[in-house]
Order: sequence, then structure tokens, then C-alpha cells
Amino acid sequence: MAQTEHRSSARVPDEDRAAPPPAIELAGVAKRFRTVEAVRGVDLEVAPGEFFSLLGPSGCGKTTLLRMIAGLEDPTEGRVLLNGGDVTGVPAHRRDVNMVFQSYALFPHMDVFENVAFGLRRKRVPKNEIRERVDAMLELVDLAGDERRRRPAELSGGQQQRVALARALVNRPRALLLDEPLAALDLRLRQAMQSELKRIQREVGVTFVYVTHDQGEALTMSDRIAVMNEGRIEQVGTPREIYERPATRFVAGFIGTSNLLGGEVAEVSGGRAVISHGPEGRVLVPLRPDLTVDAGDRLELTVRPEKIGIVPERPGAALCGVRGTVSEVVYQGTSTNYTISTATGSDMVVFAQNASSADEVAARGDTVWLAWDPRHSYAIGALK
Repeated sequence: MAQTEHRSSARVPDEDRAAPPPAIELAGVAKRFRTVEAVRGVDLEVAPGEFFSLLGPSGCGKTTLLRMIAGLEDPTEGRVLLNGGDVTGVPAHRRDVNMVFQSYALFPHMDVFENVAFGLRRKRVPKNEIRERVDAMLELVDLAGDERRRRPAELSGGQQQRVALARALVNRPRALLLDEPLAALDLRLRQAMQSELKRIQREVGVTFVYVTHDQGEALTMSDRIAVMNEGRIEQVGTPREIYERPATRFVAGFIGTSNLLGGEVAEVSGGRAVISHGPEGRVLVPLRPDLTVDAGDRLELTVRPEKIGIVPERPGAALCGVRGTVSEVVYQGTSTNYTISTATGSDMVVFAQNASSADEVAARGDTVWLAWDPRHSYAIGALK
């Protein structure tokens, strides 16, 4: 009796499948303008479908880096790769990316529909397909009503921003590069558009690289953030990692409000360092595995203002405790912000939520104790 041979189409285990290449990869990228080093040896990977932000102060090199990804600037050194392919030296129009600028650059003589359709007409896409793709994109950005036949001058700033976004996305780029597109909007509209941008990015699944100097914007929208300073990347991480565990003094000071403390290590025990702060204060700091500290070393740490409580008496040994005098009280609606001058002469800031009482926790001139859980102390590194 003949045996029948069965061929199996065994499924390849997920761990054996090759991982897709990064959507964007920068390898040793540097850019010099005569004697100015705008970008210095940047290595970076952005995953497909990621909302990635380049965050930093003006002049840190973030826009120059974005322009090199777009092909609008050539790197002095290093390579730019898109989806695994080296595009260093490839002109912008041959890269599968689109860019949205701060100015939007809409055509004033065209209505919304024609502004969005412009790139498709240039590519000679069939008319029926143009209408379908433009209609779908206008629906996505909530401009499917009467706005579609208005010209840019008849639109609000937020609507113009949506048109610029639709025009960029209708071409189905592999990545969208955004250079501070919300900077010209007022605060309320900017906050509303942050949520809209994140929604749109999630729905279309396109990789976004977003340049901003606004920490709140980056924290609100990003999957990951690269914090830049003087042409270098100081830290890459999720918004929570960047905020809760800043890698450098610069990151701690630039992201939100942070209290930076330093002092001599009195003892090291159980994976924690103990630092004396003034005649009575003491701060406990968990030590990172990569940080070796001995008694007598000087250590710098950070603690966020919302993690600290104001109490009338010295806290117990299980908590960090610093004594000081209230020098400023600022009511901000949801919270009251206190500035406390400590015994060492440094100032600390505390954000107290106005949740349970309309009364102030302390008044200017009061002597108080600041208390917090040692878990909220984060060691930055040794002080020189």
C-alpha cells in the first residue's frame, strides 16, 4: 500500500523571523556650518509606526537633524538610512518622507481640496483615485464639510495646520517629519491639536518624527523622546523614563521642574546612599546598578516637586527630610507652588495639589520640613 507524503507548512516561530529594519536610522551623523558644529556624532533609531520627538532648546540641532533626515541638508559625516536603505546624498524628492513646516506653506489661491490634492496631481494619479484619497484624508482630519472649498485665508490656524497635515499624509509617505507645526497656535488650540495629532498618527500608522522645544508637547504625544543639547543627544527614552529617571543634569533641569540636590555621602547601605543635608536633614537615595558610590563621595540627585510633602515636624527615619523656610507661595488653581529656602542655602520647589482644602499648607516665612519617599530620589551621578 503506497504511503502518501504529507507536506506541512510549519509556521515560523516569531523569534526566528527577522525583525523589520528601523524606519529611520542615523549612524554617526554630524553637521558643521563652517566653524559651527550643529550636530555632533548622533546615533539614533526610530521604529516603524513610532511617534518620536526630538526635544531641546533653540539652537540644539534638532531642526538640522530633521532636515538631514528629509534630505534638505547633507550630513558632514555619517549615514542616514530609511527602512534599511542608505539614502545619504539622495535628494529630498526621492526619499519616501514628507515634511510639515511651522509656516504650513499652503497655496493661497487653492481651496482646501486642491491644496491636499496637489501632490497627487503632480504624480499623475487618476482623478477617481485622487478624489477618493483626498476625501478620506479630509475625513480623517475633520475637514470633510464646507471647509473643503475654502481658501487658506478663510481658515483658522488650527484648520490650516490640518490641511498641511492632510496634504503631507495623502501621498502615503513611510515617515512624516514635523518641524514645530503647532508653534504658531495659541495655547488652548495647541493643546487640542496635540491630541488630534496623536489620534491621526495612531489611525494612519505612519512613523512621525516631531521637533519641538515644548516639554509638555513631547511628553503628551510621544512614544519616545530624544533630548538634545548642543548638537548631542543627552538621553533617549519613553516620556516616563525621561521624566522620572533623567540621565543627566541637563535632562533633569530641562524636562519639567526638578529639584537638584547634592552633598557628601555619609554612608552606603542596602543599595542606598545617605546624604546629610544641613544640620538636621538627611536624604536617602537608591543607587543605580551602574553607579558606584562610597562614603565621602559627593553625589547629585533630583526629586520632582509633586513628590514632596510639606510637614510641620521632622519626618521619620524611613523618609527623606529637609528643613527650610517658605520664601514664596504661588496659587495656580489646581496646585499651590511653594519655594523653600533650605538650611544649605539652596531653594526647593514643592507643588501641593489643591484637592481637599482651600487653605494654604504653609505661609511665607514659616519654618517647615520637606518629606518624601526615598523611591522618588533619583541619583544623577557623582559631583566633581
